Amino acid sequence: MRWPEDKSFAFSIFDDTDSQTLEAGGAVYALLADLGFRTTKSVWPIRGKGQPSDHGATCDEPEYRAWVQSLQAQGFEIGFHMTTSHTSRREETIVGLERFAEYFGHYPVTMANHYYSDENLYWGDDRLSGLNRLVYNLLTRYRNHGKFFGHVPGHPYFWGDICKEKIKYVRNFSFAEINSLKMCPFMPYFDPLRPYVNYWFASAEGATAPRFIERLSEANQDRLEAEGGACIMYTHFGLGFFENGKVNGRFRQLMERLSKKNGWFVPVATLLDYLLSANGGHVLTDGERRRLERKWLLHKIRSGTE
Repeated sequence: MRWPEDKSFAFSIFDDTDSQTLEAGGAVYALLADLGFRTTKSVWPIRGKGQPSDHGATCDEPEYRAWVQSLQAQGFEIGFHMTTSHTSRREETIVGLERFAEYFGHYPVTMANHYYSDENLYWGDDRLSGLNRLVYNLLTRYRNHGKFFGHVPGHPYFWGDICKEKIKYVRNFSFAEINSLKMCPFMPYFDPLRPYVNYWFASAEGATAPRFIERLSEANQDRLEAEGGACIMYTHFGLGFFENGKVNGRFRQLMERLSKKNGWFVPVATLLDYLLSANGGHVLTDGERRRLERKWLLHKIRSGTE
């Protein structure tokens, strides 16, 4: 893959907003900005009326919202992590997307499902097909069978048609591999079996600080560069990156090292737009789907992660 500006590889981050506070997020993003990274930070546009899944801040908090808007002004992308931290009905999702557009000047380009939201699109066992779905259900003892309804027309949580109209990219499978493009060389892709999503993308699994640090080791950085690959790191900067009043030292060290390499450090949407221009909007074949699902199942069996 040839990268813009004669860069050797591409690197970005999609940060799920779970458990993120203004203090912790502010410190992490100040570091990223100083090092020259521009990545994607997701938000919950509203607080919602239900029980929150965690203590993470939302855009209903004026000071937090102003900070996120300042990140956008610096060149960070703002993504969508569902309307709020709990399940939302269709009408609430519409409110959330309109609020997002009001705050950030447009609808979200990228999004990721939130584990606690039953309006997730093609989530749980609906992420997989055929025999792969059966294997997944056996592994999970069917606890995620028929649990998510964002793609089910007529259900109170259905909003697939709205996603199709307003959102371009949705995150799906994550892998214990720094080179996301190696695991999914045809991303972003359209899956005919899941038509309410325009394009899916894969990511490197770094959900918590220890996993992020493991994925971004010196050896993995060097290999990503040597392969000329692309990493979209999936993480939660609210989970262990800021403790005892400071940013995790090992995380800081690795990001400082990465920043000195000849990488293309851009938001997720920018990276995916470039890949889309190269592959012309790949349509997933049945064989590619089976192989991609199997790779993710193997990752899940080995690591127990999403």
